[in-house]
Amino acid sequence: MVRLPLSPAELERGARLGVLLRRARGERSMLQTALDAQVSPETLRKIESGRVATPAFSTIAAIADVLGLSLDAVWSEINQPEQGVEPPHRAGARLAS
Repeated sequence: MVRLPLSPAELERGARLGVLLRRARGERSMLQTALDAQVSPETLRKIESGRVATPAFSTIAAIADVLGLSLDAVWSEINQPEQGVEPPHRAGARLAS
């Protein structure tokens, strides 16, 4: 199966999701948060860093639950542009001129 490249809007939304989760996690360790959500620490790290911009719904639901976030709040926040959040740049990606 070939996966299509993500759009700039999807990359930006993924970056906002990562910022939201990092902020909600606060001082709690990434390892403990991942274990409590029953996801791998690597998955949580990739989501928080924006490397996985479109994680599975069940993954986000589990992490949000552990962090005490409602899915409505997550959806609302990641779909509103936030100043200063840049989407991650992929190696070899072409920039629009």
